[in-house]
Amino acid sequence: MATSRTPRRRLAAAVLLVAVIGAGLAVHSLLPDTAASDIAGDALYTAAVYLAVVLVLPRLRPLAVGAVTAAWCVAVELFQLTGIPLALGAAFPPSMLVLGTVFDARDLLVYVIAAAVICGADVAWENRLSVKPETTN
Repeated sequence: MATSRTPRRRLAAAVLLVAVIGAGLAVHSLLPDTAASDIAGDALYTAAVYLAVVLVLPRLRPLAVGAVTAAWCVAVELFQLTGIPLALGAAFPPSMLVLGTVFDARDLLVYVIAAAVICGADVAWENRLSVKPETTN
């Protein structure tokens, strides 16, 4: 990633992160608890993690961001097997938004697919920005 794009990439990630967090909170608080809302929440969580990684490390290539995102999300889901996130959620409910509460194997698949889709979109956007229009004389 070119250094001149770093501030723009970071700014775009920050703006999108705020929007994704807002959408995630809306899904969490406004929609009934169904498989569809759970999957939507997982996908938005993955997007938020992806954007947070870009915000912190804007020069990191999209494939690396996608790998870090997928690894983080899978690690958080596996951490739920310990019961610690459930206990933390009981003591401090906002922690559930970051750590979840109980393990769901489906979430692992959603996280990996969402990270791949978001990474693909980032690569496509990066390629779009790097294409120079042809000039005609």
